[in-house]
Amino acid sequence: MAPLPETHHALVQRVYAEPLKVEDIPVPKPTAGSAVIKVEVANIISYMRDIYNGVRKYQYPTPLVPGTMCIGRVAALGSDATLLKEGQLAYVDCTIRGRDDPGAIILSGIAEGGTEGSKALMHGEWRDSSYAEYMKAPLENCHPVDEAKFCSPVSEGGLGYNIGQLAWLGIPLVPYGGLKSINLQAGETVVIAPATGGFGGGAVLIALAMGARVIAMGRNADALAKLKKFDSRVETVQMVGDVEKEVAALKKFGRIDAFLDISPSQAQDSTHFKSCILSLRPEGRVSLMGGILGDLPLPHRFIMRFNITLKGKWMYYREDIPALIKLIEHGNLKLDHVKLIGTYPLEEWKEAFDVAADKTGLGEIVLLKPQY
Repeated sequence: MAPLPETHHALVQRVYAEPLKVEDIPVPKPTAGSAVIKVEVANIISYMRDIYNGVRKYQYPTPLVPGTMCIGRVAALGSDATLLKEGQLAYVDCTIRGRDDPGAIILSGIAEGGTEGSKALMHGEWRDSSYAEYMKAPLENCHPVDEAKFCSPVSEGGLGYNIGQLAWLGIPLVPYGGLKSINLQAGETVVIAPATGGFGGGAVLIALAMGARVIAMGRNADALAKLKKFDSRVETVQMVGDVEKEVAALKKFGRIDAFLDISPSQAQDSTHFKSCILSLRPEGRVSLMGGILGDLPLPHRFIMRFNITLKGKWMYYREDIPALIKLIEHGNLKLDHVKLIGTYPLEEWKEAFDVAADKTGLGEIVLLKPQY
């Protein structure tokens, strides 16, 4: 690739919760343990607007180049790189862990975590993220993608996907980490709740790709009907606010092995937590991944009596990423359904954030694309 330029365009937030601005800033330089990535497209998570306007009160340092996972090309490499090559297409993950302390975790461009170690990561080497023409990322966060396989036409032996569709893999990756943490097996039945949002819908699709039968649970009957049509292995149950009715509806489908919760914070008082746990078979497993901020009342006697395992899981492990890429490459998880709602330049970030907040559902994504 061409030598790195001296400066590039990037979205910058100078003061916490104040509007972002496009600025010319120095291009990051590669250091040992890092790669400089030329960003092709960067995801916009549905709640990005509420992160940077201060509504969600995420903690991060400023000034900051915001962002999250992205698809890009390797532009320059640190001296110790052994696998990545310049010009190679790569998925760049947003979950950065301390090399000497895996418990120190940040979300690139989003949150500095809750430990002194994680804060050191985000206030130092890995402060800036992907809403820019170039970004620096840890080598271990850059996962090569077989561009010929993924993007060549089907008639030439490829999968026929475009780079925008590849960017969607950051969505099912989150619930994939939760499902793997409770060792979901092919042939098992898992309840996904709520299942009608972006991450919940992604959970349904990845559970199917793992060979499971899915009971999708949510409030929106129309959205559940769309999920039901997606695959014959999908059953649906509507949340009605009545534990007894919900348990009865779930148990109609027989033995239930696992439950993945991926609730937003607004679901704090939902009855589905208790309903889904009470529907599990003995030795059933629960993965708690949602954004609930308060405590939950749990059916203690049932959990104790039937040896139910509760497992908290934040994000996923590094090794889950190439495993998910292989699921797509081998056709287990298809991207044909992924719909690009819009691709916006950095200057139109506000419109892009609004569209992502208001119009994204199952398999729908909004992207930022830096203008070169």
